[in-house]
Amino acid sequence: MKLAGRAALVAGASQGLGLEIARAFVAEGARAIVCARDVDAVRGELDAHRCDVSKPDEVAALVAKLPELDILVNCAGIYGPKGVFEDNDWSEWTRAIEIDLFGAVLLCRAVVPSMKRRGRGKIIQLSGGGATAPLPRLSAYAAAKAAVVRFAETIAVELAPHHIDVNCIAPGALNTRMLQEVLDAGPAAVGEEFYKKALAQQQSGGAPLAHGAALAVFLASAASDGITGKLISAVWDPWAELPDHRDDLAGDIYTLRRIVPADRGKGWGDKR
Repeated sequence: MKLAGRAALVAGASQGLGLEIARAFVAEGARAIVCARDVDAVRGELDAHRCDVSKPDEVAALVAKLPELDILVNCAGIYGPKGVFEDNDWSEWTRAIEIDLFGAVLLCRAVVPSMKRRGRGKIIQLSGGGATAPLPRLSAYAAAKAAVVRFAETIAVELAPHHIDVNCIAPGALNTRMLQEVLDAGPAAVGEEFYKKALAQQQSGGAPLAHGAALAVFLASAASDGITGKLISAVWDPWAELPDHRDDLAGDIYTLRRIVPADRGKGWGDKR
């Protein structure tokens, strides 16, 4: 029971990966509490609370009535508007930022003071492909997901003296409601290339939700103590072996960084 006796809040857990993570936490002995804008589907299964994570008052009210949390997982997210950015509805664009980025920040602000007082905690953010590569016609989502990673890297440094680990998960291409949203939007909105990838993903089955949930359990457990400020792929990275490489992880491995010419074997551009 890797999470026995620990209390966890999983945001955006009414379906998809968030729900899979909450179930995995329960299986490992945690008290898993979930929140989402609509929790009717899981109310009989989990300790579920309605909360719009983009609204400061709702986040504060939720956390105030919960037990002291050992683990926070931010899964709440939407794609937002699709299409070339200059044609996007501005209110929809900013709404995506509010949910995908501000929601993650607000939840962290709410739970960190308690974690600091107790000198321990685990914070897990969901990011992924939107942070590591351009996503044409999904600009709000891409911008928010990249910002979530840099936010996590930044507060990981701030919170390290308090033994609070902060990491991001790239769960892989999942066959969830967001995939169906892309397919429903069609190639005119999301672009021909992205649409074809979505079709292929639908047919292949996508990445198993269990991979992301297993990584979340690892990052929430004592096995990952001291591993912080990282963006880790549930599908491609050997995350179960990371405790053997803690010294190497003190650097910029599994982080966002700028590529300079020397990184690609070029002999120009370095004036340091």
